[in-house]
Amino acid sequence: MANTFKEFDLEKDITVAKTLLHESIPITGSLLSGTYSDSNIKNFSHGRFQSVYDYPYLSSSANHIFDITAGYSPDSALSSSSDTVQQSIKFQTYNQMAQILVGHDTTGSILPFDEDGDILAGGTKIKECVFLSFSRLLVKDELKKASTQLVIGTGSYLDPFAGTKTISDYGANNEFRINSPAGEYGVLATSSSDVLGSAVGLVYYQAGVMVLTASVFHDGSQFLQSGSTDQSVSEALTGSSIQDVADNIRSRIRNIDFNNTVELNSTIHFCRIDADDFNYSSNPTYLSSSEIRIKDGEADNEPISYITTVGLYNSNRELMATAKLSEPLKKTPQNSMILRVRLDFFLLLTLFPLETLTL
Repeated sequence: MANTFKEFDLEKDITVAKTLLHESIPITGSLLSGTYSDSNIKNFSHGRFQSVYDYPYLSSSANHIFDITAGYSPDSALSSSSDTVQQSIKFQTYNQMAQILVGHDTTGSILPFDEDGDILAGGTKIKECVFLSFSRLLVKDELKKASTQLVIGTGSYLDPFAGTKTISDYGANNEFRINSPAGEYGVLATSSSDVLGSAVGLVYYQAGVMVLTASVFHDGSQFLQSGSTDQSVSEALTGSSIQDVADNIRSRIRNIDFNNTVELNSTIHFCRIDADDFNYSSNPTYLSSSEIRIKDGEADNEPISYITTVGLYNSNRELMATAKLSEPLKKTPQNSMILRVRLDFFLLLTLFPLETLTL
């Protein structure tokens, strides 16, 4: 246990830093439909959504990737359809996602998804939606802005990639919206030169959710085959189950790419060692017959110590953290130094402020 301490100057010697770390996440279409013959796809008895895993979901090593679901607003033109498979569930799905991601107006009514994010200005509303909700395992703290890319097929159900569209949040690092209760979000578009003119959805960065307008899959009557009947995407939303819609969405995704973000919070301690600090060691082996073991020559030579470890203590002089040097540093009365100690995610800092150091 140390018996020599030096106080930190809390204004000069301790600072905080934030670093954003990014990881590229590629999701291939073959994983979503083909590689595991759908044994990595989990359907539920409630029929509200479908979950995708990176491995057969019954395996203990499987990781949840994202969920797929679909819904439309009670104000949508589709709500008057006579073909109403799971209509109440699709209403509930749309309203649930809208109130979480968009919020309510001053009357308490749920706001619909807005194509360009400018809710107060009116504009085009997205009333028929496909939702991709990504696992926190992949998203981490949030999706990195302007990193999302989704390639989908717009061909028939027999040849879905006869036509493709590339969807991305072009320019979102500079142009993103902040009027959502779920945090920041950007516009998904098919053209980088005309983002608002080619908008097809929204991506919510902190929530890890992509919202696509169902019309992006428009292909006449070739979106889905129900029995012997071909259905357009609108007909599928009203006349087929969410599971059938999700199956066809998966088969039309060629790839999904995005970068996640981890916010690394750090506290940096500058341990300032002056010329007259820590020139002696408290190690019992430092002395032999009252003489310093590591000194050479005459008895009046200056003391020498070697710094190997930094200990950080709280105000009660309770050891909270230690830092090991890669190699011992020679310390004499003729030199001074500053050791920089960085603590990442040290949650006790706010409860036990580190105010002293020892070496």
